[in-house]
Amino acid sequence: MQPDPQWLSPGWPGVTAFMTTRGPNFGRKAGDADEVRANRAALAEVLGARPVFLDQVHGAGVVRLRADWHDDNAPQADAAVSTDRDLAVAILVADCLPVLFRAPGGVAGAHAGWRGLAAGVLKNTVAELCAATGCEPRDVQAWLGASIGPQAFEVGPEVVAAFGREPLPHDQPGFLYRPNPQPRWRADLPLLARESLGAAGVTQISGGGWCTLTDDSRFFSFRGESLGRPRGRMAACISLGR
Repeated sequence: MQPDPQWLSPGWPGVTAFMTTRGPNFGRKAGDADEVRANRAALAEVLGARPVFLDQVHGAGVVRLRADWHDDNAPQADAAVSTDRDLAVAILVADCLPVLFRAPGGVAGAHAGWRGLAAGVLKNTVAELCAATGCEPRDVQAWLGASIGPQAFEVGPEVVAAFGREPLPHDQPGFLYRPNPQPRWRADLPLLARESLGAAGVTQISGGGWCTLTDDSRFFSFRGESLGRPRGRMAACISLGR
């Protein structure tokens, strides 16, 4: 497999980091198992390391990658840290926000939907990456990939409340009020992620701004599947490189 020029990337030197776009499917629950296995294996050629996928559960758990983990015994977690040049972090993406991290001596990736964001998955990832590498949050770079955008992600009051906001009938930080006809808000996952990263001490933040649901020619979207769009999962990956 060769890198596609349409893939998204932070362009960081010294590491290999990217998010794939619509094309190869990397989700075991969204396609043929043999095809997915081959697609995942082919990522190793691009990364220069074996990608380790997680059993993502929309939580805030973070693990340090181990060489004995494979698809059939993947840990239940939504973020991972790697300090091993042979092991790459691989995050599945369909509408939730992927966040990639680079630090001196280590890399990480997180799957940050609203549940994980509210539970602290990004804060936990920064803490684990700093613990693994001995760096400080100010040394960490974070890059936001593509997710469902604020123009498309409508949520109810329970989501607003999960972020510590009062679900009142007006705009909140990260939530644009839209009665429809019941009180509803449009959530801005990248903005909420930047808020969480800033609170964790990360100042070097880039990326975001792509919408997986509205840009249907470029991205897979879980919500788009109900509209007849192709099923599939993209991958946001990062390795230390060689």
